[in-house]
Amino acid sequence: MSFWSAVVLIVLICVVGGVIANRQKRMPDPGEGDEKAELRREIRELKQRIQVLERIATDKSRQLAEQIDDLDKLGKD
Repeated sequence: MSFWSAVVLIVLICVVGGVIANRQKRMPDPGEGDEKAELRREIRELKQRIQVLERIATDKSRQLAEQIDDLDKLGKD
C-alpha cells in the first residue's frame, strides 16, 4: 500500500466514524417520550395546584376557612 493510499484510507475512516457518531447523537432516546409525557403531566398538576392556591389567597377569610376545612376533610378520607 502506498503512502497516499494510506492517507486516503485514514481520512475515509475518520469521515465514516464522524457520520456514524453524528447519527447516533440525533437519534431520539426510546425512553425520552415517556419522560416528556411524565413531565407534562406533572406540570399540568402543578398548574392546577397553583390555581387552587391563588383562589385561596384571594378569597375572603370566611371562604378561606371553609376551603381549608374541606381540604382537611378530604385529606382524612
